[in-house]
This record gives sequence, C-alpha cells and structure tokens, in this order.
Amino acid sequence: MIEYIIMAIIAYCIGSLNISIFISKKMGGFDLREKGSNSTGATNVLRTVGKKAAAITLLFDIVKGIIAIAISMIIGNIMKEVNQELLLQIAGIAVVLGHTFPLFFGFKGGKGVATSIGILLMSNWKIGLICLVFALVLILLTRMVSVGSCAAAILFPVLTLFINDSYTVLTEGKRGSAYLIYSIILAVIVLYNHRSNIRRLLNGTENKLSFKK
Repeated sequence: MIEYIIMAIIAYCIGSLNISIFISKKMGGFDLREKGSNSTGATNVLRTVGKKAAAITLLFDIVKGIIAIAISMIIGNIMKEVNQELLLQIAGIAVVLGHTFPLFFGFKGGKGVATSIGILLMSNWKIGLICLVFALVLILLTRMVSVGSCAAAILFPVLTLFINDSYTVLTEGKRGSAYLIYSIILAVIVLYNHRSNIRRLLNGTENKLSFKK
C-alpha cells in the first residue's frame, strides 16, 4: 500500500510544477492566472503571452506526464510484488490532478490536456497517437482547442475496449479494458476542467484560435 501512496505523492508534486506561471511573469510581466481564461495551460499562454511561451509550456506539460509514468515503471520493475498496472494508473491520475490543482500555486492550475497526452503516449503509444491525431484534426477543423480536447478525452475509454496491444504495462492474459476505469477517470477530469468551455460551446460563444497570428 505504501508504494502506491508514495507514487501518488511523487506524481502529484510533479504535476504541481507549472512552468507557465513563471513564463508569464518573466515574458509577459503578469500572472497567467489573472489573464484570459485564467488557466495555466498552453492555450491561455498562447493567447496572452505568445507562441514561444506556449510551445515551451506545452512541451513541459507533456514531459510531466511522461516522467510520472516513467517513475511508476521504474518502481514497478524494482518492486515486483506491486500491481504495476495500478501503480501506473495512480501515477497518471495523480500527475493530472497535480497539474489541475497544483500544491505550489494555490491549487489553481491548468486543464490537464497536455499532461494527459504524455500519459497516454507512455501508457499506450498507439492509443496516445490516435487520440492526439483525432484532437489535432478537430482543432484544425473547428479552430477550437476545447472541442479536440474533450473529444479525445471521450475517445480514450472507448479505445481501451477495442485495443488490447501496445500497452506499456499489461499483465499477460489481461485485455485493454483493464485500463477502462483509469481512462474514464482521466476523461472525467479533463471534461470537468472544460466545463466552462462546454457551456460556451452549447451557447455558441466558445473562443476560436487564429492561425494567422
């Protein structure tokens, strides 16, 4: 039990490291949480600070998810008696919660999409790529990041029901559905974080990206 608790704490602390707040203060002279959508995610950085800052934020947030899962795999390989799938799933959920409710920044963070990309690619590269491409296509077609993000979040649990290979950690004999509850929890977190975007989508007032800027 202690291994899972330690993993959750480590992953949560990793998720709590939101570089975008430092970037906005350094490059923009303001606290990102007080501008735009008040989110610390790359989309808000893009709109309020600029492309370079957004690219740095996006990469950093993805890497947080990758690092958390990598640590869970290392611990799982060292401590053979632990349930490695459960350890990985705890790490994934905890790092997104840390990003959303960062310990070091007053529990006010981002929406967890970029960090989830890192998690998905590390959990199952095939599912990760499918969700990523699906999200990007929808974003390009609609010019709304929220549409691609929410749709990809919903797609993740569906894919676990049909894809049974390419999992980084999957006990022999088990199917991809072993990740179903994990994927549903991550999807719910992302959708919850986009609740204001969903309201604007329903009202037809959601903000669109401008690719010309």
